[in-house]
Order: sequence, then C-alpha cells, then structure tokens
Amino acid sequence: MTSTTTTAAPPGPVRTPPAWLPVAAVGVTLFFWASAFVAIRHLADDFSPGALSLGRLLVGAVCLAAVALPRGFVRPTGRQWISIVTIGVLWFGVYNVALNEGEHRVDAGTAAMLIQISPVLIAFLAAAFLGERFTLYLGLGLALAFSGVAVIGLSGPGDGDRDLLGVALCLVSAAVYSVSLILQKPLVARLPALQVTWLACTVGAVACLPFLGELIEETGRAPASSILWVAYLGIFPTAIAFTTYAYALRHMSASGLGVTTYLVPPITILMGLVLLDETPPGMAYVGGALALLGVAVARRKPRTVAQECAPA
Repeated sequence: MTSTTTTAAPPGPVRTPPAWLPVAAVGVTLFFWASAFVAIRHLADDFSPGALSLGRLLVGAVCLAAVALPRGFVRPTGRQWISIVTIGVLWFGVYNVALNEGEHRVDAGTAAMLIQISPVLIAFLAAAFLGERFTLYLGLGLALAFSGVAVIGLSGPGDGDRDLLGVALCLVSAAVYSVSLILQKPLVARLPALQVTWLACTVGAVACLPFLGELIEETGRAPASSILWVAYLGIFPTAIAFTTYAYALRHMSASGLGVTTYLVPPITILMGLVLLDETPPGMAYVGGALALLGVAVARRKPRTVAQECAPA
C-alpha cells in the first residue's frame, strides 16, 4: 500500500467531465463568494471582526478536514510548511479580520469592488518575484486600478475619515490575498489543492484564537439567526466555494476562470440591495468600473500568474 505521508507527484490526467459540470462549479463559487460580503456586512452588529473570523475559520477547517482527510495526507516539506503557515496567517487570518473590519465602514458592494484589484497586485508581485515581465499593459492597468480605488475612497457620504479607513482595510485584504496566491502557486503543483486549503484554513483559525473569548461572549448574546449565518460563512463561502473553485480550475483554463471573478461585485451589489437595502455611493460605481478596467488592461498578453486570481 502506498504511504500517504510521502511527497506525491503532481496529479495525473483525469477524465474530461461533462461540459456543464465545471461551469456549474464556477456558478456555485461566484454565488457563495458574493454572498460572503453580504453576510459579513449583516453580522457587523452581532460579531466583532476577530470573533467572526475565528468562527468562520473554525467551521471551515472542520468541514474541509472532513473532505480532505479521507483522501490521504501528503506530508509537506519544511519549506512547504513555511509557505502554508504564511498563507494561513495572511490569507485566512489577516484577510478575514481586515475585511470584516472594513465592512463595518463600507458597504458590501464597495468592498467587493476593492478586493477585485487583487489581479493587478498579483501581476506586479509576479513581475517582481517570479521573473514575469512588467509590461506597458501592467503599468497602465496599475494606474487605472488605483485611480479607481481613489475615486471609491472619496465617494462615501458622511465621515470621510471613516470611509477612507474602510477602503484601506479592504485594500489590506486584497494585498495579503495577492501575496498568498504568489506563495500558493508552487504549492498546488506538488500538493493536493484541497489539502493546502484545509491546512491554511486551520492555521488561520489558530492565528485567530486570541479572539476566542470574544467569540464565546458574542455567541452567547447573538440571536440564533446570526449564529447560523456564521456557520453559513464557514460551510459555504469557505469550505464549499474553495472546493468548487479548485475543481473548476482543474478543468478550465486559469485565464477563463479568472475572468469570471469579475462577476462577484455586481452579484454582491444585487444581493446587498435585496437583503440589506443598501447600494454603493454613486461615484463608487465609477471607481469600481475604473478599477475593473485596470484589472482587464493589466491582464492583457503576455499572460501572468495574476490570471489565477480569486477572492472572498
């Protein structure tokens, strides 16, 4: 019997699934990731950012373990463990806390638009650290994307400082996600993607354990419906959506799949309107369009690792 603790070779070829199945997986991923922005905004009054992060990650880690462990465990090397721990702290820990705090200050649709600048940041990091070319398209895309961010930051009504802080926190989430994806790219070439996601999610939950007291206290005060929403975040946008994304990525081109993530902001805005009765300020749409245009320009040929972006 083959040991499950040795480093495995990259996954072998798989049978081509029905054409509709990867498309359905993408649809599931987009819906759940968009809903996460709305759920986080909805829970802002019942759970603090750290407690919500810990609750979501604990649920997600348990669900991912239930799926990943029966498939066997491929033991990572020491260097791979360093990358996994870094991804867990940054992507699952810092990302969630910063995004949750940011959504105390900006609406769900604006947060979703800001996170979508990640592909441009990833392209820049790939040029800096993976030897990919820094093209004219990339430079122009960076300028457009950050112009859009500036417009979003200045578009909010009321307390401008509060809005700018929310924008900054969402940008922190986008930045740590981008760094994490650069680290994750070589990992999933040698380790099962589901196992990497589970381990990183578990590390993120451990990193958020200082918020355990807040989670226990706030859970005791929160209505049952809010507790169920926390469970929803852990099961659906975390465990299921990351699994369906990994499945779709295996059967679709990275560039084709990456483009679909641009549908997350409009889906989020629609959900926010229906479920929260809120929409981004008018100028935020202009800024979001500029940011997404910048992402599209930056992704012009030659292709880069940024084409594998995903968020929530």
